[in-house]
Amino acid sequence: MYLNSKTVSKIIGLSFRRIDYWDRSHFIKPSISEASGHGSVRLYSFGDLVQLTVAKTLLDKGISLQKIRKAINYLKKNMPEIKKPLSEVKFLTDGESIFVLTKDKKEIIDTLKSGQLVFSIALGEIMESLKGELLALNKEKKYSVAVKGKKYSVVLHPDTEDGGYWTECPVLPGCASQGETIEEALEMIKDAIEGHIEVAKTRKAVRKVS
Repeated sequence: MYLNSKTVSKIIGLSFRRIDYWDRSHFIKPSISEASGHGSVRLYSFGDLVQLTVAKTLLDKGISLQKIRKAINYLKKNMPEIKKPLSEVKFLTDGESIFVLTKDKKEIIDTLKSGQLVFSIALGEIMESLKGELLALNKEKKYSVAVKGKKYSVVLHPDTEDGGYWTECPVLPGCASQGETIEEALEMIKDAIEGHIEVAKTRKAVRKVS
């Protein structure tokens, strides 16, 4: 599954501005597709999503971006087998320093050389939580909308490529629309249904005349 910036922002609560800055500053770049000009879309993998979540968690615990970068540089220099530290090792922090639990779980390394251990970031829990968020995000939902006094069943789908949602009305083949939010998507499908009905009436009238 590939995720654009809008979907990433919605799942983990990072602002578009921060996602953009982290990409441009080479902190966490999208591994699937990078932005390459106006109209292009960043596409992130699940591994990227884990890295972004861990980084945000460290920031939320009071660790500065500068310290996170320093810890990552330390790990890349001293543990070259770790290609993407934010998604491969377990981080621990006391709000001042960043510790790493080695793979054999025999050592705790202080990547910033100071501090006491009081908090840990469990990658397993983060991954399971993110998988749950993605499953919920990708589930289609059914709604009922009223158009000119008649109710129609519609299906809402998350748009994983462009963000937002797209909707369709199964009883009216080809009738679909989209919106940035659920509310907007449902309003737009009402307009689409009304338009679909009007077109069908016009075609029926033309057939009668001919």
